Amino acid sequence: MDDTKLQNRPAKPAAEERMAEIILPHQTNGYGTMFGGDVMALMDKAAAIAALRFCRLPIVTASTERLDFRTPIEQGEIVEAFSRVIYVGRSSMVVRVHLFAEHPLIGDRRLCTTGYFSMVAINRDGGPPPVVPQLLLIDEDARAEHAIGAEIHAAIAARRNAGRS
Repeated sequence: MDDTKLQNRPAKPAAEERMAEIILPHQTNGYGTMFGGDVMALMDKAAAIAALRFCRLPIVTASTERLDFRTPIEQGEIVEAFSRVIYVGRSSMVVRVHLFAEHPLIGDRRLCTTGYFSMVAINRDGGPPPVVPQLLLIDEDARAEHAIGAEIHAAIAARRNAGRS
């Protein structure tokens, strides 16, 4: 696909997607805090939902980028994931996910984990990958996050190209 066709693809803003869950005993370790792998799985689902709703195409997770665990999540807390597509390439998207924990009886909230996921639209029939819509940057926050996404996308491309040498 040439650059003219890429520029003429539909454009849309990315909505902030939310999903919530309560942390049960089987999701915690011996310290009563949520397993890191379960945190990552929850964030991956949130990223997938944001990517699917943005492009409405079959997608897969290509990589997890810059995952920062800030504070532990306790058993019985409510966790809420906020995800948004912040950058798009031809068939790829960088999705930012913030995971907050909330004490269910008190209501205090804190940011626990932030991560960036690279999601890629696929052609399930094996043909060329589909093209995702352009991302409309509707405000200063979207432009700031887009710059972070562009940085992450460039790092992924550099890693991929280094592997070809």
